[in-house]
Amino acid sequence: MTIHVLALFPEILGPGLAAGVIGRARARGALAIHLHRLRDYATDKHQQVDDAPYGGGAGMVMKPEPLVAAIEHVSAGDRPRRILLSPRGALFTHARARALAVEPSILLVCGRYEGVDERVLAVVDEELSIGDYVLSGGEPAALVVIDAVARFVPGVLGNVASPEDDSHASGLLEYPQYTRPEEFRGARVPGVLLSGDHGAIARWRRREALRTTLARRPDLLAAAALDDDDRAFLRSLGWAG
Repeated sequence: MTIHVLALFPEILGPGLAAGVIGRARARGALAIHLHRLRDYATDKHQQVDDAPYGGGAGMVMKPEPLVAAIEHVSAGDRPRRILLSPRGALFTHARARALAVEPSILLVCGRYEGVDERVLAVVDEELSIGDYVLSGGEPAALVVIDAVARFVPGVLGNVASPEDDSHASGLLEYPQYTRPEEFRGARVPGVLLSGDHGAIARWRRREALRTTLARRPDLLAAAALDDDDRAFLRSLGWAG
Protein backbone atom coordinates (compact mmCIF):
# COMPACT_ATOMS: atom_id res chain seq x y z
CA MET A 1 0.00 0.00 0.00
CA THR A 2 1.13 3.54 -0.77
CA ILE A 3 0.25 6.46 1.51
CA HIS A 4 0.93 10.08 0.60
CA VAL A 5 0.72 12.87 3.17
CA LEU A 6 0.49 16.52 2.15
CA ALA A 7 1.28 18.83 5.06
CA LEU A 8 2.56 22.25 5.95
CA PHE A 9 4.89 20.65 8.52
CA PRO A 10 5.64 17.11 7.29
CA GLU A 11 8.63 16.95 9.63
CA ILE A 12 6.16 16.37 12.48
CA LEU A 13 5.38 12.95 11.04
CA GLY A 14 8.92 11.75 10.40
CA PRO A 15 9.80 10.26 13.81
CA GLY A 16 6.42 8.56 14.21
CA LEU A 17 6.67 6.91 10.81
CA ALA A 18 10.21 5.68 11.39
CA ALA A 19 9.57 3.73 14.60
CA GLY A 20 7.67 0.67 15.75
CA VAL A 21 5.26 -1.30 13.58
CA ILE A 22 5.08 1.37 10.86
CA GLY A 23 8.84 1.77 10.64
CA ARG A 24 9.36 -2.00 10.34
CA ALA A 25 6.59 -2.31 7.73
CA ARG A 26 8.24 0.41 5.64
CA ALA A 27 11.60 -1.31 5.91
CA ARG A 28 10.05 -4.60 4.68
CA GLY A 29 8.25 -2.88 1.82
CA ALA A 30 4.75 -3.60 3.13
CA LEU A 31 4.08 0.16 3.24
CA ALA A 32 5.36 3.00 1.11
CA ILE A 33 4.84 6.39 2.74
CA HIS A 34 5.69 9.66 0.99
CA LEU A 35 5.63 13.05 2.71
CA HIS A 36 4.96 16.16 0.62
CA ARG A 37 5.66 19.72 1.77
CA LEU A 38 2.84 22.10 0.91
CA ARG A 39 5.07 25.17 0.65
CA ASP A 40 6.85 23.57 -2.31
CA TYR A 41 3.69 24.26 -4.33
CA ALA A 42 3.37 27.95 -3.46
CA THR A 43 3.96 30.29 -6.39
CA ASP A 44 5.18 33.50 -4.72
CA LYS A 45 8.63 34.26 -3.35
CA HIS A 46 7.40 34.10 0.24
CA GLN A 47 5.85 30.64 -0.29
CA GLN A 48 2.57 31.88 1.14
CA VAL A 49 -0.04 29.18 1.66
CA ASP A 50 -2.60 31.06 3.78
CA ASP A 51 -4.50 34.36 3.76
CA ALA A 52 -7.12 36.27 5.74
CA PRO A 53 -10.70 34.99 5.39
CA TYR A 54 -13.20 36.85 3.25
CA GLY A 55 -15.89 38.34 5.46
CA GLY A 56 -13.49 38.85 8.35
CA GLY A 57 -12.87 36.75 11.40
CA ALA A 58 -10.00 35.38 13.43
CA GLY A 59 -7.17 33.32 12.03
CA MET A 60 -6.04 32.48 8.53
CA VAL A 61 -7.40 30.18 5.83
CA MET A 62 -5.29 27.91 3.64
CA LYS A 63 -5.26 29.13 0.04
CA PRO A 64 -6.72 26.96 -2.73
CA GLU A 65 -3.96 27.43 -5.35
CA PRO A 66 -1.07 25.63 -3.61
CA LEU A 67 -3.34 23.00 -2.08
CA VAL A 68 -5.04 22.07 -5.33
CA ALA A 69 -1.76 22.17 -7.25
CA ALA A 70 -0.18 19.83 -4.70
CA ILE A 71 -3.14 17.43 -4.63
CA GLU A 72 -3.25 17.21 -8.41
CA HIS A 73 0.52 16.76 -8.69
CA VAL A 74 0.61 13.94 -6.14
CA SER A 75 -2.42 12.32 -7.80
CA ALA A 76 -0.96 12.42 -11.31
CA GLY A 77 0.34 8.86 -11.17
CA ASP A 78 -1.63 6.27 -9.23
CA ARG A 79 -4.66 8.52 -8.41
CA PRO A 80 -4.85 7.89 -4.67
CA ARG A 81 -8.06 8.28 -2.72
CA ARG A 82 -7.90 11.89 -1.57
CA ILE A 83 -8.83 12.50 2.06
CA LEU A 84 -8.94 15.89 3.77
CA LEU A 85 -8.38 15.65 7.53
CA SER A 86 -10.76 18.15 9.07
CA PRO A 87 -12.83 18.62 12.26
CA ARG A 88 -15.86 18.87 9.95
CA GLY A 89 -15.30 15.43 8.48
CA ALA A 90 -17.08 12.14 9.10
CA LEU A 91 -15.82 10.36 12.19
CA PHE A 92 -12.90 8.04 11.49
CA THR A 93 -13.75 4.57 12.81
CA HIS A 94 -12.38 1.05 12.95
CA ALA A 95 -14.63 0.13 10.03
CA ARG A 96 -13.40 3.07 7.95
CA ALA A 97 -9.78 2.09 8.66
CA ARG A 98 -10.48 -1.43 7.43
CA ALA A 99 -12.14 -0.11 4.27
CA LEU A 100 -9.28 2.27 3.48
CA ALA A 101 -6.74 -0.54 3.89
CA VAL A 102 -7.93 -2.15 0.63
CA GLU A 103 -7.18 1.01 -1.33
CA PRO A 104 -3.92 0.68 -3.29
CA SER A 105 -3.08 4.31 -2.51
CA ILE A 106 -4.42 7.13 -0.34
CA LEU A 107 -3.52 10.80 0.03
CA LEU A 108 -4.01 12.46 3.42
CA VAL A 109 -4.30 16.24 3.19
CA CYS A 110 -3.51 17.98 6.48
CA GLY A 111 -5.39 21.19 7.19
CA ARG A 112 -4.01 24.03 9.32
CA TYR A 113 -5.07 27.34 10.83
CA GLU A 114 -8.83 28.03 10.52
CA GLY A 115 -9.21 25.43 7.79
CA VAL A 116 -8.95 25.28 4.02
CA ASP A 117 -10.68 27.28 1.30
CA GLU A 118 -14.00 25.57 0.56
CA ARG A 119 -13.12 25.26 -3.13
CA VAL A 120 -10.46 22.68 -2.29
CA LEU A 121 -13.24 20.20 -1.56
CA ALA A 122 -13.86 19.88 -5.29
CA VAL A 123 -10.64 17.86 -5.63
CA VAL A 124 -10.94 15.58 -2.58
CA ASP A 125 -12.99 12.41 -2.19
CA GLU A 126 -13.94 12.71 1.47
CA GLU A 127 -13.32 14.53 4.74
CA LEU A 128 -12.40 12.62 7.89
CA SER A 129 -12.14 13.67 11.53
CA ILE A 130 -10.42 11.63 14.25
CA GLY A 131 -12.63 13.06 16.99
CA ASP A 132 -14.79 15.87 18.27
CA TYR A 133 -11.98 18.27 19.12
CA VAL A 134 -9.69 20.65 17.27
CA LEU A 135 -5.96 20.20 16.69
CA SER A 136 -3.46 22.82 15.58
CA GLY A 137 -3.09 20.91 12.33
CA GLY A 138 -3.83 17.67 10.58
CA GLU A 139 -0.36 16.15 11.00
CA PRO A 140 -1.16 14.29 14.27
CA ALA A 141 -4.44 13.13 12.73
CA ALA A 142 -2.53 11.76 9.74
CA LEU A 143 -0.38 9.66 12.08
CA VAL A 144 -3.52 8.25 13.71
CA VAL A 145 -5.10 7.35 10.37
CA ILE A 146 -1.91 5.78 9.03
CA ASP A 147 -1.43 3.64 12.13
CA ALA A 148 -5.05 2.45 12.19
CA VAL A 149 -5.19 1.70 8.46
CA ALA A 150 -1.79 0.04 8.32
CA ARG A 151 -2.83 -2.61 10.85
CA PHE A 152 -5.13 -4.10 8.22
CA VAL A 153 -2.53 -4.12 5.44
CA PRO A 154 -1.10 -7.62 4.84
CA GLY A 155 2.47 -7.93 6.04
CA VAL A 156 2.34 -5.04 8.50
CA LEU A 157 1.56 -6.96 11.69
CA GLY A 158 3.42 -10.08 12.69
CA ASN A 159 0.18 -11.84 13.69
CA VAL A 160 -2.57 -11.55 11.07
CA ALA A 161 -5.19 -12.20 13.78
CA SER A 162 -4.13 -9.22 15.88
CA PRO A 163 -6.52 -6.63 14.40
CA GLU A 164 -9.43 -9.05 14.70
CA ASP A 165 -9.03 -9.16 18.50
CA ASP A 166 -8.72 -5.41 19.00
CA SER A 167 -11.29 -3.17 20.64
CA HIS A 168 -14.04 -2.25 18.17
CA ALA A 169 -13.24 -5.13 15.79
CA SER A 170 -16.36 -7.02 16.93
CA GLY A 171 -18.30 -3.91 17.88
CA LEU A 172 -17.22 -4.35 21.51
CA LEU A 173 -14.30 -3.15 23.59
CA GLU A 174 -11.52 -5.68 24.05
CA TYR A 175 -11.48 -8.10 26.97
CA PRO A 176 -8.78 -7.69 29.69
CA GLN A 177 -5.29 -9.00 28.89
CA TYR A 178 -2.73 -10.56 31.25
CA THR A 179 0.85 -11.82 31.03
CA ARG A 180 3.52 -13.05 33.48
CA PRO A 181 3.83 -13.07 36.44
CA GLU A 182 0.75 -14.99 37.57
CA GLU A 183 0.53 -12.80 40.67
CA PHE A 184 1.41 -9.11 40.95
CA ARG A 185 0.89 -7.16 44.17
CA GLY A 186 -1.77 -9.58 45.30
CA ALA A 187 -3.71 -9.58 42.05
CA ARG A 188 -3.77 -12.94 40.28
CA VAL A 189 -4.38 -13.81 36.65
CA PRO A 190 -7.92 -15.27 36.30
CA GLY A 191 -7.71 -19.04 36.63
CA VAL A 192 -9.57 -19.73 33.42
CA LEU A 193 -6.70 -18.22 31.40
CA LEU A 194 -4.32 -20.79 32.94
CA SER A 195 -6.67 -23.74 32.39
CA GLY A 196 -5.77 -24.62 28.81
CA ASP A 197 -9.50 -24.97 28.08
CA HIS A 198 -9.81 -22.92 24.90
CA GLY A 199 -13.59 -23.04 24.87
CA ALA A 200 -13.79 -21.73 28.44
CA ILE A 201 -11.23 -19.04 27.64
CA ALA A 202 -13.22 -17.90 24.60
CA ARG A 203 -16.42 -17.72 26.68
CA TRP A 204 -14.65 -15.76 29.44
CA ARG A 205 -13.18 -13.31 26.95
CA ARG A 206 -16.55 -12.74 25.30
CA ARG A 207 -18.24 -12.05 28.62
CA GLU A 208 -15.46 -9.76 29.80
CA ALA A 209 -15.68 -7.84 26.53
CA LEU A 210 -19.41 -7.44 27.13
CA ARG A 211 -18.84 -6.41 30.75
CA THR A 212 -16.18 -3.84 29.79
CA THR A 213 -18.28 -2.39 26.97
CA LEU A 214 -21.33 -2.04 29.21
CA ALA A 215 -19.28 -0.26 31.86
CA ARG A 216 -17.31 2.07 29.57
CA ARG A 217 -19.10 2.43 26.23
CA PRO A 218 -22.69 1.19 26.55
CA ASP A 219 -23.58 3.14 23.40
CA LEU A 220 -21.68 0.54 21.35
CA LEU A 221 -24.04 -2.24 22.37
CA ALA A 222 -26.85 -0.88 20.21
CA ALA A 223 -24.92 -1.74 17.04
CA ALA A 224 -22.98 -4.79 18.27
CA ALA A 225 -23.79 -8.28 17.00
CA LEU A 226 -25.26 -9.91 20.13
CA ASP A 227 -26.74 -13.37 20.50
CA ASP A 228 -29.25 -14.52 23.11
CA ASP A 229 -26.52 -15.57 25.55
CA ASP A 230 -24.87 -12.16 25.23
CA ARG A 231 -28.13 -10.37 25.94
CA ALA A 232 -28.91 -12.59 28.92
CA PHE A 233 -25.46 -11.96 30.40
CA LEU A 234 -25.75 -8.20 29.88
CA ARG A 235 -29.18 -8.13 31.50
CA SER A 236 -27.71 -9.97 34.50
CA LEU A 237 -25.37 -6.97 34.80
CA GLY A 238 -28.22 -4.49 34.70
CA TRP A 239 -28.39 -3.74 30.97
CA ALA A 240 -31.82 -2.54 29.92
CA GLY A 241 -31.39 -3.14 26.18
